Order: sequence, then structure tokens, then C-alpha cells
Amino acid sequence: MLNKAETYWNNVLFADESKFNIFGSDRRIMVWRRKNEELNPKNLVGTVKYSCGGVLMWGCMSASGLGNLGFFDGIINHVLYLNILRDNLKLSAQNLGIGNNFVFHQDNDPKHRTLNVPL
Repeated sequence: MLNKAETYWNNVLFADESKFNIFGSDRRIMVWRRKNEELNPKNLVGTVKYSCGGVLMWGCMSASGLGNLGFFDGIINHVLYLNILRDNLKLSAQNLGIGNNFVFHQDNDPKHRTLNVPL
């Protein structure tokens, strides 16, 4: 990609998704403590029961600016990802002035490798 002309990058659209947690991490948290300090407030982490406590976001950008930003519930699998692309990618490209003739770049997440992407 280093040898691509600068004009090539004017027609590239980058996209990715991420989860943002409202109440801490999804992962296990390790706390080092001394004996009989397990209930010390500095060793406790608040939680939210029966709630995801986060938001999933999808967004895209190009050399000419930022595209649509989408918010989603649940887990983004390949079916939801295709719907996100169908609803947001082409519209974002048109709004950014790229039109229908753009190059789409994304990372190697397994849900991005689906073979059927009808836009």
C-alpha cells in the first residue's frame, strides 16, 4: 500500500466497530490484597446485574471526512454486519462525495470475511 498514489486514498473508505463499556470491563479483574482485606472498598469493583452495560458502535471515515455512526444492541455477527454495511456504507460514501466507486478497507475480523455483501 506504500506505493499507492495519493489519489488512490481519496476513494478509500475505512470502517470498524467497537464496544464501549459503561461499567468497567468484560474481562476478569484481578486484585492483589492482604489477608482479611477482601471487603475493603479499594478492593471492590461495582457491577450491574442483568444489563450489558455497554454500547456497540460502527463508524467509517475517508480522506474527505467521517461517515455515518451506528449504535447497535447485542453481538455483531456476520448477518448484523451485512445489514450495517447495507444501511450505512453506501450512504456514507455518497455523503462523503466518493460515490459508488470506492475501495472498502476493514480489519480481519471473522465476521468481515463473509462472501455475500450486497450493497
